[in-house]
Amino acid sequence: QVQLVEPGGELVQAGGSLRLSCAASGRTSSSYAMCWFRRSPGKEREFVAAISRSGDSVYYAVFVKGRFTISRDDAKNTVYLQMNSLKPEDTAVYYCAAVLTDYSRTYYREWEYDYWGQGTQVTVSS
Repeated sequence: QVQLVEPGGELVQAGGSLRLSCAASGRTSSSYAMCWFRRSPGKEREFVAAISRSGDSVYYAVFVKGRFTISRDDAKNTVYLQMNSLKPEDTAVYYCAAVLTDYSRTYYREWEYDYWGQGTQVTVSS
């Protein structure tokens, strides 16, 4: 099993940048593919970005492509989401998730993930 912990939320102005982190504990994180989802007010949780267990494959939602970058540092058991050019519509609770896998591929469906962080609030002011 793995536990995922995300630091507390932040407030940032539109156009600004923010880096989210998600620390994994328990079983080594290199056995897991990881991702970020988010839930905006009044909406269902949606996929944001995913990274394979090896880190050599990434996949993004269309609405964040070119602005967000997912990465991982297995020495620190941490996955990151670098968010640039933030917009008010990026305001949401962001969740990291993990799935144990033998394959070096990305996963983007919510049901594919077994472990979830508690979520961190990101608020982008206009």
